[in-house]
Amino acid sequence: MTAEPTAGFRHFHDQLGELKQRLLAMSARAEELVELSVDALFTRDTGKAQAVIEADREIDQMELDVEQLAVELLALQQPMARDLRFLVSAIKVTSDLERVGDHAVNIAQCALRLHELPTRVSPEPSMAEMAKRARGMLADALDAFVRADGTLGREVCRRDDDVDAMHNALFRVLLTHMMSDPRTINPGLELLLVSRNLERVADLATNISEDAVFLAEGKQIKHHAERDD
Repeated sequence: MTAEPTAGFRHFHDQLGELKQRLLAMSARAEELVELSVDALFTRDTGKAQAVIEADREIDQMELDVEQLAVELLALQQPMARDLRFLVSAIKVTSDLERVGDHAVNIAQCALRLHELPTRVSPEPSMAEMAKRARGMLADALDAFVRADGTLGREVCRRDDDVDAMHNALFRVLLTHMMSDPRTINPGLELLLVSRNLERVADLATNISEDAVFLAEGKQIKHHAERDD
């Protein structure tokens, strides 16, 4: 006959569930801010850009709330095995998500500066695709982490190469524009910063995916060669 779980055990796992939901909410909000910042860039909407900047405090508070809950569970429940790995990794993941929010703010600030420049340079269409892929990686990375899905985590890691390639291609296109017309140098540099921030969002999603693999398999993967094992 299977023993009934104790009240303390049930309470602990209820709190773990709450922590996972908070992580997913924080990830969704960070992803939304990246999307909003890129939309502000393409539509030249200063209101949307300012909204992203003002939302930075919200992401910061979400990070503090998740960290506090994780630390409380570590201190009071003294978890073992996978639960311990999850809580330790969750604290790192919240920091990565907070940095995603920072990159969204950086993009919004680029959008505002571009709006003030006399020379208008439209963002390359591939930048929108790059943003879409980075957001997709972030969503899937959190899904992999919360569900301890090592297979999905590895798959997200492999997608980082595609975003890197798009960043490199954008760099070459924008550099060509700046060399052919000096008036495009300032806006071109702003767009390069946008591309770099999107590439960093994908890198942070990769970090979270590596944590998902660690959670699922107890194995650290930090190099591309190890992600296909």
